[in-house]
Amino acid sequence: MRAVQDGKLEKENLLAESSFCLGCRACEPVCPAGVEYGVLIEEARDILWNGKDRPLIIKFLLFLTGSRIGMWALGFLSPFAKNRTSDPKINLMLGCIERRIFPKVSKSVAAIAPEVSVCKSQSCCGALAAHNGELELGNEMAKKLGDELQGTIVTTAGGCAAHLSSVLGRDRVKEFSEYWADRSSNSKKLELNGRVIRVGFQDSCHLKNGMGVSAEPRKIISAIADLIEIPNAGGCCGAAGSYSLLQKKASRQVIAPKIADIKSLNLDYVVTVNPGCTRQLVTELKRAKVKTKVIHLAELVAKVN
Repeated sequence: MRAVQDGKLEKENLLAESSFCLGCRACEPVCPAGVEYGVLIEEARDILWNGKDRPLIIKFLLFLTGSRIGMWALGFLSPFAKNRTSDPKINLMLGCIERRIFPKVSKSVAAIAPEVSVCKSQSCCGALAAHNGELELGNEMAKKLGDELQGTIVTTAGGCAAHLSSVLGRDRVKEFSEYWADRSSNSKKLELNGRVIRVGFQDSCHLKNGMGVSAEPRKIISAIADLIEIPNAGGCCGAAGSYSLLQKKASRQVIAPKIADIKSLNLDYVVTVNPGCTRQLVTELKRAKVKTKVIHLAELVAKVN
């Protein structure tokens, strides 16, 4: 990346390699020099993924999330949380893809946290743009959303939380598990067929590695279920934003050991905190004919509230 920046290497030589990295940022917490690799890969793609070199699927996704028509299309006929003004200083970020394919997530938050305001006309946070060659645009979109949603922004997507907090500041953004963690101590246990349910948890890479949030969701789950640790739960599931779309074969190879582990643990649920992880796990568990259900943390909490 430095060679391309310094003009010592043609960017075409790095074009293919730029899509191989998961962008999970797992290298950051263990780097003794504190190198922020997530920023580096975003800056590299800002140079490499432009014009004819931008993957077609990325162009389509950027159109969807970057236009008023696209955002309308994502929400069309999706029964996500309705508009309401509760506390104007606490606002729920609906998420672009999540509001379309997993609308129950926002409805669950709205049901268990009546103090949270909901604005259906909100724009995209820009995470998708920032991760896929439009870093400046992604930052501008985050600032715009920050102006639309005043005060604390509660998110249900780890990748969005990491991006928003990097632009707006850590004090403005609360991922759902951070927001809810202190309320879970008095929850009752969820049961199935006379026993407490067995629940595994899959970390969100950006949430864990970018924001250091991993204990909070486990605390919440432990209060309402038997938390069964999935081996390498902090390792990437292979979704990695657009990675599962650009590197389908490699993405399936990344998640294969995780699917085998989930099957062997005989779990009732696998909990996620990011829509990309949810989609990846739902798809691959179904493909492997594993009956374990995938559920967002907010949906699990809603079952006992």
